[in-house]
Amino acid sequence: MSQDFFELDSDEQINSFAQSAQEMLAGYGLTQAKVVCINFEFNATFSVESESGEKYALRINVNSTRTPENILAEIEFVNFLARVQGINVPRPIANGDNNYVSSMVHSDSGRTIYGVLYSWLEGEEIGDEPNHDQLFSVGVAMATMHQSSRDFRLSNASALPTFSDWLWGTEDYLLSEKTLLNSEQFNAVSKAVEQIENHMNELFESTEIQVIHGDLHGWNLMWHEGKLSIFDFDDCGFGIPHQDLAVTLYYLDTPDQEASVIAGYQSVCALPDYSKAQMDSLLLQRRLVLLNYLYETKNAEHKAMLPVYLEKTMERIAKFLNDVRR
Repeated sequence: MSQDFFELDSDEQINSFAQSAQEMLAGYGLTQAKVVCINFEFNATFSVESESGEKYALRINVNSTRTPENILAEIEFVNFLARVQGINVPRPIANGDNNYVSSMVHSDSGRTIYGVLYSWLEGEEIGDEPNHDQLFSVGVAMATMHQSSRDFRLSNASALPTFSDWLWGTEDYLLSEKTLLNSEQFNAVSKAVEQIENHMNELFESTEIQVIHGDLHGWNLMWHEGKLSIFDFDDCGFGIPHQDLAVTLYYLDTPDQEASVIAGYQSVCALPDYSKAQMDSLLLQRRLVLLNYLYETKNAEHKAMLPVYLEKTMERIAKFLNDVRR
């Protein structure tokens, strides 16, 4: 594997993956498609327009550690949800070999990369300034997904991780020998993680696990003509509904926004049962997962966020631990 490749600037990396995208698309019969990178962060996503004008979205896993079995499970889950009334998702597209997961060796990095082609979603991401109607719809869609996915089962050929540990199965860059935290930061994170794990254990003991989205925030939610669609299921896994709810709430700025999501959820079914302390733990856990990502990512733009993000995280941990002591 060439580490030098990930030292290149983003444009050079994007151009390299765009060439791979063209090669991968040939397996779908899309040999003359127009390919444009629309997102290059954790993974690379390209808009694809065929000669006849049909549009698709191709996701190539760049930083993701998902196995082919994990990606197949994602496909199975999305296809399941596509049949649920009230949930809108893009449809996976099979390649010429009738496989939903495509793979190839990316010569510039030396990695085997995996790609999934989806139908195109019209509209705009609701982003970080969603309105009441959009957030209410998020709550409705989340509750509908949680209710329906209790009956979802994976095939024997697929597999997903279980999100019962505080880092959701990702490699630990905060409390392992790879840590770059100073002793004060390390001790504070350790104490916070102890509380988080206690609360997660309580919730998992009282709740049946099911497949959840795992990354329900405004940049994975599309809005078009008053209709919400959910996409990017690359982080789905076995968890509990509380975790999806916590991820969504983590990205909101005001109590009114939170109330809109909860009202939408409750219009479908009751909220999962949790205490304020348990939800506070899940919210901080999301923050720590993101901090851990900033330490391990090869994305230069994201790495530049680390100093400020770490400072703010330590402030949140201090408040969290102070609340615990009360």
